Amino acid sequence: LRGGRWDRRVAETMIDVRKGIGMTSARTRDRLVQRLRDQGIRNEAVLEQIRNVPRHLFMDEALASRAYEDTALPIGLGQTISQPYVVARMTEALLDGFEGETVLEVGTGCGYQTAVLAPLVKKIYTIERIPELLRRAKQRLRQLDIYNVQFKPGDGWEGWAKYGPYDGIIVTAAPDHVPEKLLEQLAPGGRLIIPVGPQGVQDLVKITNCDDHNEQVSLGAVSFVPLVKGSTE
Repeated sequence: LRGGRWDRRVAETMIDVRKGIGMTSARTRDRLVQRLRDQGIRNEAVLEQIRNVPRHLFMDEALASRAYEDTALPIGLGQTISQPYVVARMTEALLDGFEGETVLEVGTGCGYQTAVLAPLVKKIYTIERIPELLRRAKQRLRQLDIYNVQFKPGDGWEGWAKYGPYDGIIVTAAPDHVPEKLLEQLAPGGRLIIPVGPQGVQDLVKITNCDDHNEQVSLGAVSFVPLVKGSTE
């Protein structure tokens, strides 16, 4: 990250020094990006991030050979790294017409979604209820020279009121209904990207704060782990 901008040369260098040729070759990453294009992702900055972020660093070595498949994979502790298409779709939806600076991420997980989004916004505040996941994510993001992220162990249902309201909120686990605290922490004109519903029937929605009301748009069916209340800290 250089002055809020992602330096592609730096990104490619970071990928090269951690290589494992088959996992990180340009051809492998380009195939993934083309697949996302074919599925309708149009934001070139988001696609460039999917190409450059070394996804294999965010999972166990045993699964690293599958890192550039368009599929969700387990990362331990009952959690998953999201499918690249879903990460791209959520990021694109968040950034569509985005004119703000601050984003709250609920559910840091392994940090992959954070890494994709970080160079595209000024500041991310991210919450994770499992301290070990947060520790690992923080370490990986530092490895990649990403420093515009502030971390907090805690309950995602509560948000992070201290730094709100936020221009954008992105949630990477599914509650059965939209948490009221997150709506309260959304700035006027801000947008919330969140999967909602029980496992098997979740809908990804975009909610925009229009001052006196919220507008909600469905972005399609998804499958996420549940957004669990409380912290394990």
